[in-house]
Amino acid sequence: MFTGIVQGIARIASITDKPGLRTFKLSFPENFCQNLEIGASVAVDGVCLTVTSLQDENTAEFDVMQQSLAVTTLGEYQQNGHINVERAARDGAEIGGHPLSGHIDFKASIATIRELENNFVIRIAVPQEWLRYIFAKGYIAINGASLTVAEVNRQEGWFEVWLIPETLRMTVFSEKKAGAVLNIEIERQTQVVVDTVRSMLQETLGPLLPALEALLQQQGKNMDDLIKLGSLKK
Repeated sequence: MFTGIVQGIARIASITDKPGLRTFKLSFPENFCQNLEIGASVAVDGVCLTVTSLQDENTAEFDVMQQSLAVTTLGEYQQNGHINVERAARDGAEIGGHPLSGHIDFKASIATIRELENNFVIRIAVPQEWLRYIFAKGYIAINGASLTVAEVNRQEGWFEVWLIPETLRMTVFSEKKAGAVLNIEIERQTQVVVDTVRSMLQETLGPLLPALEALLQQQGKNMDDLIKLGSLKK
């Protein structure tokens, strides 16, 4: 498990392709690898990877399967690129962000970036099937960083996060431009609530559900708005 509090920025020292695998050699910030062992887990831009080799006090290798390369941004990375890194949380560790599994749900691209005084606003385009799990003021993990959703627009298919200077200093987000692709892990508790409510509505309303969805659409809303309203009343 990870906390979503990025502990540093690592550099991709080398990339080596093998049959069915791609090996990343990462150069970490000083002291990041202290007491790190082979078999330990490290979140690399939010992807849980296993240490397969320790090169020296600041360098380690990780093998990545083809499936992981396909469903995450790791398949697009180049040598000397930078990534967010976090070591696995220890028992009793303070959860400064929110619990993360390191299992990426989908990739999403940056639609726009607005740079305001002491704020960096990223708007991220999201496939409609995943928007149902994203709510304003809720948590979401982007490239392994636990962030709070500032705004969601379900009609246009995007959400925004606002980053403070400290977040920019400790992560790779300051390097990102419009069009960049990001790893997204939704908040699991939110997913469970949304899927449970949807299942209950389908079982309860049955054939009436399409009529309800049509009525909500006429009012400029959808089922996700109804689920959010029900969650807030609890």
